[in-house]
Amino acid sequence: MQQNKSPSKITVLGAGAWGTAVAIALAGRHDVLLWGRNPQQMAEMDAARDNLAYLKGHPLPDSLKVSADFEAALAHVVEAPADSAPILILASPVAGLRPLLEQLRGRAIPNVVWLCKGFEAGTGLLPHQVVAQVLGDSVPGAALSGPSFAQEVARALPCALTVASASSELRERVVAAAHGDNLRVYSCDDMVGVEVGGAVKNVMAIATGTADGLGLGLNARAALITRGLAEITRLGVALGAQPGTFMGLSGMGDLILTCTGDLSRNRRVGLALAQGKALDTIVAELGHVAEGVPCAKAVRELARGMGVDMPITEAVAGVLFDGVDAGEMAARLLARDPRIEVA
Repeated sequence: MQQNKSPSKITVLGAGAWGTAVAIALAGRHDVLLWGRNPQQMAEMDAARDNLAYLKGHPLPDSLKVSADFEAALAHVVEAPADSAPILILASPVAGLRPLLEQLRGRAIPNVVWLCKGFEAGTGLLPHQVVAQVLGDSVPGAALSGPSFAQEVARALPCALTVASASSELRERVVAAAHGDNLRVYSCDDMVGVEVGGAVKNVMAIATGTADGLGLGLNARAALITRGLAEITRLGVALGAQPGTFMGLSGMGDLILTCTGDLSRNRRVGLALAQGKALDTIVAELGHVAEGVPCAKAVRELARGMGVDMPITEAVAGVLFDGVDAGEMAARLLARDPRIEVA
């Protein structure tokens, strides 16, 4: 699939680090509007042409429109001519997805693409299930996922992503719009697999960061990543995903990046846990959402309910929510009985 030669009309709802990075990456080739809910923040961003709150030091292209006007942001794509291939991108965290979708309910909106990774707290639903529950099945939807740090995408460093959707037409549209320059976009129809990989890798990054913070070594890191991939695959397959998806960008690729990259917020949560810091302190110091924290609780509940064995997830959730010491977490994992290696 070649990149789209004619500009698309694109609105990005959510001006956090990742939403801003995606808007920056696409603004060079398309008519892009970035919306954020905080009028003061958006006014400051427009004046500085820099997202000082969440992505400081990465200038916004002159062509990128910035707005806190929700109706104007929607009109940018809803009222766009069909030949402009309009796309609405939802760049909220998982916790903000349902409230954002509620604002879209009942509207004639175009194709929807979401960037969030995780399970919804309380319901255990994946993002595509939340979208279907709020908007119904009539609106084509897609998940865009893969190994990607916002800072590097905003700097136009090479990056590869996967778009997953049941709609081949929407997959082609997203690839046509996003693929190009230093951004490479693959596609697949396994939305469950792509979303499970993107969600649970954050939990594994907390585990790996904790192990690294405890000084357990590179051998332990490799073991955690490998067995973490096995856990992700087990849960994904139980939910109906295709096993091969987890060997791709949204599975193994995102897992490796998030577990080893210094820009990973979830890895930093693990490093701080190893220092004995309280979770509230860690989250406050981050200043950004670390999706692996709520995801660990949601995945533990889901896995227990489905009878899926996820010892690393259990260990991470124990440290985060049950007061288990980080060193004790490592000891429990090491004390598990030997077994035949299977996914």
